[in-house]
Amino acid sequence: MTHDLLISLRPLLAAEATAEAHATASEPGDLEQAVWLRLLERLAADDLPHDPHGWLRRAVRSEARRARRTARRERPYGAEPADDGERGPEPLALAAARGRALRAAVRRLPGRCPRLLEALLSPSDLTYREIAGELGISQGSLGPERSRCLGCLRRLLAQEVAAGEARG
Repeated sequence: MTHDLLISLRPLLAAEATAEAHATASEPGDLEQAVWLRLLERLAADDLPHDPHGWLRRAVRSEARRARRTARRERPYGAEPADDGERGPEPLALAAARGRALRAAVRRLPGRCPRLLEALLSPSDLTYREIAGELGISQGSLGPERSRCLGCLRRLLAQEVAAGEARG
């Protein structure tokens, strides 16, 4: 009896898992496996659902909700793992110093350039629409303005590099 039930539920489970998997950004097989596990746990406890087809649909939706909640909470690593041999303290300190020097140079630029480049360098990764709204300029003029500001920054940094070199 149980074997026949499992065989009859297989196509329904595959269809339901495939339908729900797209919305959860997970694999249908993962949802199927989770539901099979729940069903086998119930069968082991002699707790056979009265309406297996209805129970199966509810179980798939429940597992899909769980997968969505999990996906929302998961965050990718921001950097390489701590045991990466190439990212010791020296390269991190040099990268931080370069970042500080760049931001100091950006603050010395004329006009709207400091605000524009700080928005572009922002860790919150603003869109062009958000930057244009923040600066009070049209989104279409943002590209040419950015190019002009980057040119000013390039000239400023070239002067500082040339001034720092030994002559003669």
